[in-house]
Amino acid sequence: MLKQIIAVGVGGAVGSMLRFLVSVLTARHLCGSFPLPTLLVNLSGCFLIGLLLGIFNQSPYAGGNLRFLLITGFCGGYTTFSTFAHENLVLLQNQQASLAIAYTLLSVVLGVALVWAGMWVSRGI
Repeated sequence: MLKQIIAVGVGGAVGSMLRFLVSVLTARHLCGSFPLPTLLVNLSGCFLIGLLLGIFNQSPYAGGNLRFLLITGFCGGYTTFSTFAHENLVLLQNQQASLAIAYTLLSVVLGVALVWAGMWVSRGI
């Protein structure tokens, strides 16, 4: 278990640093009001988690701590949106479209509302 925790931590740190680097470089070279850096990170993270899941679902790559390092750690640090997208795909593959829609709507609508609520609450601090 300790090896898995360390793998997730190291992967998460590297993923977070790469997210920051991609965001800064994209914003520096592509100005505008559209949040292109975040979109780029989220979409590339979705492709990457799909690629890694496909690889790690095959023998001889199944199992092992590399999965924790790259999928849970790196992709989790790079973007949690990739995990969100994968979970929705699993729901759709399991013929649970209504749950996928509910999960998406709840995540986006409540997520935005809670960011607003947190900012509103922080004004009183």
